[in-house]
Amino acid sequence: MIRAMLRFVDAASRLLAPAEPVWRRLDRVGGGRLAARRIHPDFEGDARLRRGFAGIFWILTGEVVIGAAALVVAIALAGNGVVEPPAVWFRSIAVLAITATLLYFAWRAWLGWYWAYSRLRLFSRVFPIVTLVIAAIPGLYPLWMVFEQILFSLLLIGVGDILTSDRFREAFPKPVAAAHD
Repeated sequence: MIRAMLRFVDAASRLLAPAEPVWRRLDRVGGGRLAARRIHPDFEGDARLRRGFAGIFWILTGEVVIGAAALVVAIALAGNGVVEPPAVWFRSIAVLAITATLLYFAWRAWLGWYWAYSRLRLFSRVFPIVTLVIAAIPGLYPLWMVFEQILFSLLLIGVGDILTSDRFREAFPKPVAAAHD
C-alpha cells in the first residue's frame, strides 16, 4: 500500500510539473517569507520521509472519503425529506475544501518545501481541536455528523503525529530567526 501511494504521488507530481510556475505563485501566497525555503538536499528522497508522506497521503485520502460520504449522507437524507441544519451542509463542503488544501500542502512538503510542511503541521494540530469543540456544541449537528467529525479529527491527529516524528523534524527544522541590529 505504501509503494502504491508513493508511485501515485510520483506520477501525479510528474503530471503536475508543467504547471510549476502556477504552483510557485500559490506557494508565495501560502508560504509568505518562507516560500523559497527547502529541506536540505541530504533529505531529498529519504526513504523514511517518503514512507511517512505515503502514510499522510493515505490518511488524507481517507479524509476525502469521509467528507464525500458525509455529503452523500446529507443528500440522501434530504432526498428522503429529512431537513438537516445549514451547518451540516457547510461542514460537508468545508471538509472537502479543507482536505483539498491539506493535500496541496502535503504534496508541496513531499517536494521539499518547508512552508508546506509548516502549514500542514499547524493545521493538523489546530483543525482537530476546532472540530472537536464544534462537535461538542449541543444540537448543532446530528449524531451521525458528530461521529464524522470525531473520525476526521482522529485521522488528522495521525497526520500531526507523523509530521512531528524525529525524522520529519530533522528534515524540516524550524528556521532560525534573523538577528536584528
